[in-house]
Amino acid sequence: MVARLVIAAPSSGAGKTTVATGLMAAFAGRGLAVSPHKVGPDYIDPGYHALATGRPGRNLDAFMCGTELVAPLFAHGARGCDLAVVEGVMGLYDGAADQGELASTAQVAKVLKAPVVLVVDASSQSRSVAALVHGFASWDPEVRIGGVILNKVATDRHEHLLREALGGSGVPVLGVLRRAPAVSTPSRHLGLVPVAERHTEALDAVRAQAEQIRSGCDLDALLALARSAPELHTAAWSPEAALAAGSPAPDGLSPGDRPVVAVAGGAAFTFSYAEHAELLRAAGADVVAFDPLRDEKLPEGTRGLVVGGGFPEVYAPELAANEALRDAVAALARSGAPVAAECAGLLYLARSLDGRPMCGVLEADARMTQRLTLGYRDAVALSDSPLAAVGTRLRGHEFHRTVIEPGAGAAPAWGLRQPERRVEGFVRDGVHASYVHTHWAAVPGTARRFVEHCRP
Repeated sequence: MVARLVIAAPSSGAGKTTVATGLMAAFAGRGLAVSPHKVGPDYIDPGYHALATGRPGRNLDAFMCGTELVAPLFAHGARGCDLAVVEGVMGLYDGAADQGELASTAQVAKVLKAPVVLVVDASSQSRSVAALVHGFASWDPEVRIGGVILNKVATDRHEHLLREALGGSGVPVLGVLRRAPAVSTPSRHLGLVPVAERHTEALDAVRAQAEQIRSGCDLDALLALARSAPELHTAAWSPEAALAAGSPAPDGLSPGDRPVVAVAGGAAFTFSYAEHAELLRAAGADVVAFDPLRDEKLPEGTRGLVVGGGFPEVYAPELAANEALRDAVAALARSGAPVAAECAGLLYLARSLDGRPMCGVLEADARMTQRLTLGYRDAVALSDSPLAAVGTRLRGHEFHRTVIEPGAGAAPAWGLRQPERRVEGFVRDGVHASYVHTHWAAVPGTARRFVEHCRP
């Protein structure tokens, strides 16, 4: 089984992404095949992970996919690799609200039997760091904290005090990192700025992160810790096997039999799970990416459309200016073709976004607000659509600062029961549009149903 490490922290803001991405890049620079993973529903960090490793960043989400899929999805992503690095979410023991350890980094570490490296922001402490590390290391005996990386250390004297305090803790110091502006990544209203929006600068930042890790961390000790992880007995997830629970995809499909599913990408639509495209292909579709900021028409032969999450609010003027593509999307929707839109996709299908014209598929208008809507959701399908039959239950996630004011002509997509009961989203003809992000690995029938609706 692949060697593996989980990079965690006492809380958000300690530097997990910087350390995890730097480790990935540093080990890749040594010639290792590194598999990148992220705990939870985050879409942005995996983009930096992919830049560091040259492999798709993959999410491990025990809430949306179920605990039983964490190890198989990990094994799927890590197949053929020498090392896997898993970046945690929030604090080590923080998970889904009111759900105990569910979806926490600690739970994923236990499922994967992976040693944890704790990243501690040491900028405002000295001896207290030992109490902090002791508390995290002893809280759950099933979580193995194999080392600590001290981040934002000010001076050699500061480092000496920290190392002295941790000397009797039983948790080795595997790295000490100074404050370094060059490794920072800019943020805005929903977190880090995605790689697709700043590729050159992001590449420079990843290189700086790798150099910082090489200079400040004991890579040999970290690799030895990763290799100490015990055998993980699990079958790797595969899209074909996941779909085999239903009727298998037709064999020997000719190119003309495989419907083209267009998937939005580019800087405005950066949020997606790698497994979605894999499931669509396994279900018999040809998946073709396009960029709504640049392309003036949909891919040739498009029979279905998937528009995932991202930042259309940042690019509203450019999206509005691409009238030819907006018209093409509206025409496809009017034809009854299946269209699946999540969050940013919902905004793009609306009549307007912050007063600028969008595709007009939905009689609804969207606008930015100061209020953040964030959290896991339990959902049930209230209307038949190309994604789900009435009564289908799944789990998803919301993360946005926009609101949408609906008009008439559409049925609700989901009924949600947490944190409060409400209806959400739109179903109209072949269109399913919602704020709720879903992970199709948990409900692979979604991909099959969508592709079947793409066929004549």
